[in-house]
Amino acid sequence: MREYYPLLIVGAALGIISIAFIVAYATMKNKKEAIGFDRNMKDGEIVRRLLVYAKPYWTNFLLVGLVMLFSIAYDIIAPLITGEIVKMVKADFELSRLFTLIGIYASILIVSMICSYVQAIILQKTGQKILSRIREDVFTHIESLSHEQLNLMPVGKLVTRVTNDTNAISMMFTNIIVNLVKNMFIILGVLTAMLCVNYQLTLMVLCFVPFIILFTLIFRKFSRRAYRRVKDGTTDINTYLSENLSGIKITQIFNREQQKLDEFEAKNQALGRAKHQQIFVFGIFRPLVYMLYISSVLCLLYMGGKGYIDNVSFLGQTLASETIVTFYSYISKFFNPIQNLAEQFNWLQSAFASAEKIFTILDIEPKVVDEPDAIELDEVKGDIEFRDVWFSYVPDEWVLKGVSFRVNAKETVAFVGSTGSGKSTILSLICRNYDIQKGQILIDGIDIRKIKISSLRRHFGQMLQDVFLFSGTIRSNIVLREEDISDEEIMEACRYVNADSFICKTENGLDEIVRERGNNFSAGQRQLLSFARTIIHKPEVMILDEATANIDTETELLIQDSLEKMMNIGTMLIVAHRLSTIQHADNIIVLSQGKILEQGNHHELLQKKGRYYQLYTLQYHKEQLKANA
Repeated sequence: MREYYPLLIVGAALGIISIAFIVAYATMKNKKEAIGFDRNMKDGEIVRRLLVYAKPYWTNFLLVGLVMLFSIAYDIIAPLITGEIVKMVKADFELSRLFTLIGIYASILIVSMICSYVQAIILQKTGQKILSRIREDVFTHIESLSHEQLNLMPVGKLVTRVTNDTNAISMMFTNIIVNLVKNMFIILGVLTAMLCVNYQLTLMVLCFVPFIILFTLIFRKFSRRAYRRVKDGTTDINTYLSENLSGIKITQIFNREQQKLDEFEAKNQALGRAKHQQIFVFGIFRPLVYMLYISSVLCLLYMGGKGYIDNVSFLGQTLASETIVTFYSYISKFFNPIQNLAEQFNWLQSAFASAEKIFTILDIEPKVVDEPDAIELDEVKGDIEFRDVWFSYVPDEWVLKGVSFRVNAKETVAFVGSTGSGKSTILSLICRNYDIQKGQILIDGIDIRKIKISSLRRHFGQMLQDVFLFSGTIRSNIVLREEDISDEEIMEACRYVNADSFICKTENGLDEIVRERGNNFSAGQRQLLSFARTIIHKPEVMILDEATANIDTETELLIQDSLEKMMNIGTMLIVAHRLSTIQHADNIIVLSQGKILEQGNHHELLQKKGRYYQLYTLQYHKEQLKANA
């Protein structure tokens, strides 16, 4: 019995370590709510949803599986050949047989390397296809979200979901899953071979398996928490950078560089702490697995040495030297995959953490969607009617309160009123950027909720105060990359809205480069480009929301001329603070606190001497004072 004392000591040491980790696990589990997980999806659900993306490529994975069986043959057969060589050297040595065994060993090794190469190529190509599909799904889903939902999500967060998080998932398909399966086959194959060689020693090795399972389960919890914190930290930094780099000019104007640096440093340090925790968790787990490997080898050598020196049997059998050598190799083959599993499990937790973030986005139900019986609208005359429309961005804080009005086809209708009166909201509701809570909005007598959103918006042209231009060229920003519009059509639209006056002065004309957000053009030039972009798509209803705000006088004259031309194209809805730009409107609707105070044309409203008269008189006097100054 005394010869088993060292084994009992090893078992006791492992038991103490296990108890310590169980206590740490229990403590961490109790604090789960305090960690602040934004989701708690089960691994099975994550895998199930990710495998949906892999399903179309099942034949590729099947081929990889067949190739993998050949690649793992080396791990199974090599120790047997090594043991046979030891046995041959110990007994009847034959050089020709040695060369034969070495040739078999080398052949298996070469086949295994070729199979591993083929496996890697197939996986990388398949993984990139899956990655592209996930990115497209996330991007498409983001596009389907309503304005209200997009306003609640930082741009940096969405960028992280489409880029960083999908890259982490890519590793799952190109490396992790297949290697996990491969390592499982290696472990099963090695165990089978070990049982065939000596089942007593195999039982000794299996005594370490419960500790491996226990340590893996505990590591899984700690690792996942660490990866969530890393992902959250990365998202915070990307969100912060997206916002502050866009507003860096304001930071410089107000001399707040140091404050912003301090804020960034705090977020950077938080991410650094999360990374350190992740490294710490991994730095404990892998050495523990290596400790189990060394312990099993020491037990094997101890029992083998005792059997050889003192003729001590193990479970009734004396161990031969070739058995010791074979088992030494098999123990290495058995624990190497387990140690690799530690690293792969690390990546797996990263993929799962990223998948949770991505599915968080994909699980958001768009608030503005097509009705089941929504129709395509092939043609729009331009009749618009609001019937007792109530709307609020925040529950019970009404922005529009029972608003009713009618716009006839080809009419130009303007909305005026103080800030917050509901002018821009009306324009957003017509395009169904938001859904109303009560009432009806009709286009040509059809409730807009009965029209497909894409079909509805196709007939609208929107020109906003803050014109957004994409990086590219003047041409690409006007046609929005539609290929069937000729340069002559583009220039005709530009001439119609007076945008040709500055385009022709540029060095490259329509091919002039547009930098990010169009910052190499003035506000007036960007507005004229937005007019051209709207005109070229021939909308039946045009919407101008503060399109003449913050424009210099010279450019305003060009824009005013363009507006007068566009009024003849179709129905036009205008929101403008400068009342001089809407004097020729067919109807002017005056709003206050979400209700219509009065409506009529310019002359009718002046004669009423109501709210419009007050606004017009006040603005007229300001312009006179400005002109006299």
